Amino acid sequence: MRIIFMGTPEFSVPVLEALVGAGHDIAAVYCQPPRPAGRGKKDRPTPVHARAQEMGLAVRHPLNFKDPADIADFAALQADVAVVVAYGLILPQTLLDAPKYGCLNIHASLLPRWRGAAPIHRAIMARDAQTGVCIMQMEAGLDTGPVLLRRETAIGAKDTTAALHDRLSQIGAEAIVEALAHLPDLSAQVQPEEGVSYAAKIDKAEAAIDWTAPAAEVDAKIRGLSPFPGAYVEVDGARVKLLASRLAAGARADQGTDQGAAPAAAGEVIEGADEGRLVVACGSGAVEVLRLQRAGKGAQDADVFLRGQAWSKGKRL
Repeated sequence: MRIIFMGTPEFSVPVLEALVGAGHDIAAVYCQPPRPAGRGKKDRPTPVHARAQEMGLAVRHPLNFKDPADIADFAALQADVAVVVAYGLILPQTLLDAPKYGCLNIHASLLPRWRGAAPIHRAIMARDAQTGVCIMQMEAGLDTGPVLLRRETAIGAKDTTAALHDRLSQIGAEAIVEALAHLPDLSAQVQPEEGVSYAAKIDKAEAAIDWTAPAAEVDAKIRGLSPFPGAYVEVDGARVKLLASRLAAGARADQGTDQGAAPAAAGEVIEGADEGRLVVACGSGAVEVLRLQRAGKGAQDADVFLRGQAWSKGKRL
């Protein structure tokens, strides 16, 4: 097929590679324009832009589609279909209607669950048992279009957003190749009205850990916000990100820090530097923090991190 590809971040790169690998003709690649990044604040191309250039593909990056010339240029490509994955712009109806088969979106959730900007983060934070990818026929509404194909995957007890992001990217790449191979024969399934939820963009303000919450909720927040923006605690005037965790096996928030002592308070270290592992009491249950990062430093496994920190039993985080 003759395809217009529209994507921007790293999540989209495996999809572009899969389309080229399957022998499709990429008429053009659309992505967000280069923006200042790094210490020098020099314009840096997006991951899709960089990979498309390496592959010798034509790249376009309009700021928006308010200019009729940009819409005309899109239509002039005479594509069979546009494949859209994490592009970052709302497409006007004239663009959605331009390709022969319209525009197909690769969405990282099991629609209608988690429409919107942050479906991977929200699925983990909500402790969903599974998620997946939907190939959706795009329409004017936010992720409301009919679904042509869906693929599911379980959310594991140790999955972070980073791990699930990479897995869903590969699933999406495989799914779109399959969908395009059978596109004329696929039956579009209208999304049900029940079960709709919205994955709002992650706000950094929600990244602070509340240890009074149940352990399962704390664990899900740590994993769901890893690696970005990173759930955090303020300890001794410094912010520390918590990047990996699990429910603490055998640890009890009511065991206290010493035999016969009062129950551990929420946020109190149950096991720390002396034990070489970091277990923290929550409102109910406890969480073992597996990986941490101090401001301006690299991420470290908990046993390494604790060698330089006086986080022992009884310390409050």
